[in-house]
Amino acid sequence: MRSLAGIFIAFLVISFGGQPALAAKRVALVIGNSAYQNVAPLTNPVKDAGAIAEMFKTAAFDVVESRRDVKNAELRRALRDFTEKSRDADIAVIYYAGHGLEVDGLNYLIPVDAVLERDTDAYDEAIALDRILQTIEPARLLRLVILDACRDNPFTKGMKRTLVSRALGRGLVGVEPSRPNTLVAFAAKGGSTASDGDSKNSPFTAALLSHLTTPGLELRKAFGLVRDEVMRTTGNRQEPFVYGSLGGADVALVPAQAPLVQSGNNADIRRDYELAERVGTREAWDFFVAAYPSGFYADLAKAQRNKLAAENVRLIATEKARITAEEQAKLAAEGAKTREQAKAAAQAKAAEEARLVAEKRKALEEARLAEIERARAAAQAKATADASMAALRARAADDAKAAENERVRIAEEAKVRLAAEPARAAEIRAAADKPVGSLAALTSNDRAGDAAPDRPAADEIPRLLQYELRRVGCSTGAVDGNWDAVSQKSLQAFNRHAGTKLEVKIANLDALDAVRGKTGRICPLICDRGFRADGDNCVRITCKGGFELGDDNTCERVRPARPSARARKSVLTAEPKGRPPQPAVERRPDTPATGVSKHDIAALYAQCRRQAKAEGGRGRALSFARLDGCARNGGRL
Repeated sequence: MRSLAGIFIAFLVISFGGQPALAAKRVALVIGNSAYQNVAPLTNPVKDAGAIAEMFKTAAFDVVESRRDVKNAELRRALRDFTEKSRDADIAVIYYAGHGLEVDGLNYLIPVDAVLERDTDAYDEAIALDRILQTIEPARLLRLVILDACRDNPFTKGMKRTLVSRALGRGLVGVEPSRPNTLVAFAAKGGSTASDGDSKNSPFTAALLSHLTTPGLELRKAFGLVRDEVMRTTGNRQEPFVYGSLGGADVALVPAQAPLVQSGNNADIRRDYELAERVGTREAWDFFVAAYPSGFYADLAKAQRNKLAAENVRLIATEKARITAEEQAKLAAEGAKTREQAKAAAQAKAAEEARLVAEKRKALEEARLAEIERARAAAQAKATADASMAALRARAADDAKAAENERVRIAEEAKVRLAAEPARAAEIRAAADKPVGSLAALTSNDRAGDAAPDRPAADEIPRLLQYELRRVGCSTGAVDGNWDAVSQKSLQAFNRHAGTKLEVKIANLDALDAVRGKTGRICPLICDRGFRADGDNCVRITCKGGFELGDDNTCERVRPARPSARARKSVLTAEPKGRPPQPAVERRPDTPATGVSKHDIAALYAQCRRQAKAEGGRGRALSFARLDGCARNGGRL
């Protein structure tokens, strides 16, 4: 049989996947409150909520809504929106981590902005557990609420009772849901408190992460494993408890996965499958299933065989419908009896219905094959992505190692450059008297070529550091070895522009190494007013004719001085009638009219106005500058 099966076998993963055709729709809302505003914050709820949300996403839930540190109004909005997502869901889950409160037999979840001064404040400042249950009520198969909220509540310590008989319990009180297939899981049994935990997650959440979404694990069994793990990790001080009930059917949050790998030599099985697929007959698939009765490829072969069977049924039904139609036409042509015609019509109808059923069955088989192929492609894509990520991580590790080696090499080179040379002290003192621009010309390569392997003496470090600060443009003071306020200010300027945090009060070897490591100017060149920076030197600013240096160190156009109102009035004053024209005073235009009387000046201005009027202009419209120039020119325009 094995040799016969080797003739037929098929193309596997191109056709099938491991998911059921109609999977249940699952939705989840995850809430974590840590940053409480009116009591001490909690450590783990936000981390717990993040881990649970990631767990639901990994379990391929259709919807995973996550909220962190929600206030009262935000929490109510989130519940309202999640109600709509639960309407067409089969399984709805709400997980809450944070503070909870029991007041007079009712449980409440506490938002981060709650103000609970009196017991009655819980009605407005907190969210009742009944409201949480109403949110997931529309779900069809399973409604699950998980509360990691049984912590010792700090709100109750300062809360006032409006009625002496009103109870304020520790933790949360046990509940019995009114709807079937509804479970409420507490981190601790009603009336007791749960631990927030001192590790990454609380004990209850850590156990949920281990067991809740195990594929195919029945939900009641999963919560039993959670209970056992929490009691073991807390030394039996905390016992989780689940309220509510389910029916007799097994319920799992994550369905069991069909095996994706055939035992034995998978390559041989796949080759046989591909051969059977090429033949494409029912007999070929029968041989393959007989040789490999179980496993992933066996399921594929059975699906292919079912697809062929559905096609055969459809063909038979189609042929039968054709024959019946021909018989009906023959009876009608021969004038058969009405009973025979009705019988033929019924047969034709039955044949057509059988054909439709066969076509529908074939479509279902094709859909199943397409779903298997989609799952296979997704698995291959995930494997490719994992391999790419591993390669990226390896390359990043190599890059980090190379960067560390380069850092060590640079550090070793810097240590070698740190060696001071007492023999060069004279050269440094001579260079200290040169301009800053000349000092900047000394490069680190020049120093490295002359450096001695000995480290500088402690009394030479201030002078060497002053010299290096002048070289990078951060100091204009003397290089005298006296580490005074000017030198400290220069090192502060270097820190500011180089982004370092060197100690400035004393000259030390670390500062000297850091400044020596800079090959060019670090501090910008600052020049006095009237000078501008040109490379490492300050040069004087010169303005062209008609411009002068302004306050912002730029050239501005020179504006003529505006004459006073009294001068303008004297120019525009009309000449007295009957006075004979005065002789013009001959003088150069640029010579001030010293020794001339006011009467003579007025006569010159009047003469200038008459000339302007004779030339067709209006005397009083003559500009003051032109009128003044005419008067200075002896009355000539």
